[in-house]
Amino acid sequence: MSKGHSKRGPSQRQLRVGESLRKALSEVFLRNEIADPDLASAMVTVSEVRASPDLKNATVFVLPLGGDNQDKVVSALKRHKKFVRGEVARRVSLRHMPELIFELDATFDQSSHVDALLRSPKVARDIK
Repeated sequence: MSKGHSKRGPSQRQLRVGESLRKALSEVFLRNEIADPDLASAMVTVSEVRASPDLKNATVFVLPLGGDNQDKVVSALKRHKKFVRGEVARRVSLRHMPELIFELDATFDQSSHVDALLRSPKVARDIK
């Protein structure tokens, strides 16, 4: 593959693997299989999983439902990533299971910020 391939966006395989991982991770989190006090009361939403082009790494974007204790939840997931990776490997049929990298999903904050900007009086004045 050429170096310019990554500029075109993710391949179909990357998208398919990412979606499979997202579903498996959601199932693991839904069943509360991780024994950690920081995760016991948190419902974790997996918004997206981005697989690297070589499928060796996958960035998992998570957000606790309600937005409470975001840092604690992400750090707990990072502590238990080996366990989570093993559980996901049982649910997803891949030759090599990607390394999971947990990140806080900031898209909800960004979208609410843009929404607030669009509703601001300055923008409303410019639209008229």
